[in-house]
Amino acid sequence: MEHLINHNVKNIEISGIRKFFNLVAGTKDLISLTIGQPDFPTPEHVKIAGKKAIDENFTSYTHNAGIFELREAAAQFVKEKYDLEYDAETEIITTVGASEAIDITFRTILEEGTEVILPGPVYPGYEPIIRLCGAKPVHANTTANQFRLTADIIEKYITNKTRCIVLPYPSNPTGVSLTKKEITDIANLLKDKDIFILADEIYSELVYNAEHFSIGTILKDKTIVINGLSKSHSMTGWRIGFIFAPAYLAQHILKVHQYNVSCATSISQYAALEALTNGKNDALTMKNEYLTRRDYVYERLTKIGLKVVNPDGAFYFFVKLPDRYPNSFDFALALVEKARVAVVPGSAFSSYGEGYFRLSYAYSMDTLKEALDRIEKFFAEETRA
Repeated sequence: MEHLINHNVKNIEISGIRKFFNLVAGTKDLISLTIGQPDFPTPEHVKIAGKKAIDENFTSYTHNAGIFELREAAAQFVKEKYDLEYDAETEIITTVGASEAIDITFRTILEEGTEVILPGPVYPGYEPIIRLCGAKPVHANTTANQFRLTADIIEKYITNKTRCIVLPYPSNPTGVSLTKKEITDIANLLKDKDIFILADEIYSELVYNAEHFSIGTILKDKTIVINGLSKSHSMTGWRIGFIFAPAYLAQHILKVHQYNVSCATSISQYAALEALTNGKNDALTMKNEYLTRRDYVYERLTKIGLKVVNPDGAFYFFVKLPDRYPNSFDFALALVEKARVAVVPGSAFSSYGEGYFRLSYAYSMDTLKEALDRIEKFFAEETRA
C-alpha cells in the first residue's frame, strides 16, 4: 500500500539536525552542541501562571485565534519592542509554536508551481513544507555576503513564479541579522511586486549589537511576521507562537489553523499571557548570558584558526571547515568518534551549508569550555596527522 502515499510526503526527509542528533544519541561521554534550545528554565512566574490555569480549570477550547487577552498582550509587546502595529481582533493568531505558524502560512499562500526564495544556508524547517504545498524552494546563495539575503541577491532569483520570500533573521543557523538599511532596500525592491514576505523573527529578542528591525513596519500589507516564546522566554515545550498579518490575509490563515489544530493549548496561552506582560523583559538576562558565551566561543574558534562570521543574534556559530574536510557530515561523524563532541553538519541547512558546521552556544560555560577544549585538540591532532 506504500505506493498510495502522497508522493510529496515520500519525497521529504526528517530534519538533518534531528537526523544527526538521533544518529549520535547514546554515544558515551558525548558533549552535544546540536540542538537550538535555551538551557535556561522557563521563568518561575510563567510556570506559576500555567499551574494556576490548570487549578482554575482554564482547560477547555479557546477562540481559534487564541484568548483575546493574549492577542492584546502580543499586540502591545510587538508595538513596544519593534514598533509593529497589529489589531488584536483581526490580525493576530496564536499558534502551536512558530512551526505551525510557518506551516499554515505556506498552506494559505502557496499553490502548485509557485516558488519561494530562501537564503542558503537556512533552517531546514521551511523546504519540506514548501514542497508539501507543491511549490518549489529556491535557495539564494548568501555565502559570499556574510549570510545576508540582501535586495541585490533577491533580485537575481525573482521570477514570474515567485510567490514568497523568507526573511529568517536573526538567522538559524548563522546567527546573523539584517540592518535597517538592508531591510529597507528589500522593501523598496518588493513594494510594487505581488510577492509575500514571510518574516520569521523567532529570535528577535536575542539581538546583541543593535535593535531588531522588522520589515512589517514598512510593508505590512504583504508581510507575515512570525514570532513566539520558545527562544525569548525559554518556553520550547509550551508550544506558543504567533502570526501577525494584515486582516485580509489573517482571516484565511485562520481557516487553515482552525482545521489543523482548533486552537493552541489553553494552559500554555495563560502562561504566555504572563510571559508577555509581567515577563516582557525576561529575555534580557538570557541575552546577556548568551552574549558572554558568544564572545567566549568566538575567541576560542578564531584561536583554533577557524573562519567564522561573528553572529549578532540567536545563539549559533556557522563555522567554515578547512578545505581538507570536503564533506561536513563525515567531519561531524569524525568529531563525534574522536573528540566526543557533536555539532550539526552544514549540509543540513541546504547545499549552500556544505563545508560548514553549526555550533549552538545555548549551553553552560562549563560545557562550552570542555567542548571547545576537545575541538581544539581534535584539530591539532588532525593537523599533525
